[in-house]
Amino acid sequence: MGITYHRELYQGSEEWHAARCGILTASEMKLIVTPTMKVASNEKERAHLYELLAQRITKYVEPRYIGDDMMRGHEDEVYARAAYADKFGVEVEEVGLITNDRWGFTLGYSPDGLVGNDGLIEIKSRRQKFQVETIIENVGADQSETIPADFVIQVQTGLLVSERKWLDFISYSGGLPMATIRVHPDPKIQDAILAAATAFESRLAVKLAAYHDAVRSNPRLVPTERRIELEIAA
Repeated sequence: MGITYHRELYQGSEEWHAARCGILTASEMKLIVTPTMKVASNEKERAHLYELLAQRITKYVEPRYIGDDMMRGHEDEVYARAAYADKFGVEVEEVGLITNDRWGFTLGYSPDGLVGNDGLIEIKSRRQKFQVETIIENVGADQSETIPADFVIQVQTGLLVSERKWLDFISYSGGLPMATIRVHPDPKIQDAILAAATAFESRLAVKLAAYHDAVRSNPRLVPTERRIELEIAA
């Protein structure tokens, strides 16, 4: 029980997707926790519940479209990680996935790097308008550094899962200064994340039982086989 580092996994690989199949992860936690740190009850939350439920039933993650922003993000991550290591004189270890199951269910987080025994990095590739906004609003001349609100839940989930002491949030846009903002665990936010995750897992268990009851009791449900090659082509 507790933390597991999946160092053998490469982010984005089939093995990485398989390891994340059916589990709540930091990048999607915003779908079940509202910006006011309440348990979400809306269409996005329900859609994510059925997405993870389907993955737990089939043990399969459907392929997703990779857009221009994601492609740019993969490239920028390499440059940002190197710039961070050079600027701060540290070694950054890449790791595919961290999981933690100490709460009776598993949460996952795929960091962009580990720093020593205590730190993490999370890199965001930003469009230039957002980078300028971040430099002005989140760093600023007064040095009262905060991260953009859109990423708070993901970052705090990463700190919760890893149980590390700090995370350096890196906002990168080529041609503009790279912003590095240090974040520490926030117990209040993490309590809200755990409350939402616990409630979500309870709802998911109820729906999973309902699915199995339906399959056992309804003879008009006809088994089929997945045709992966047609699904990808479509």
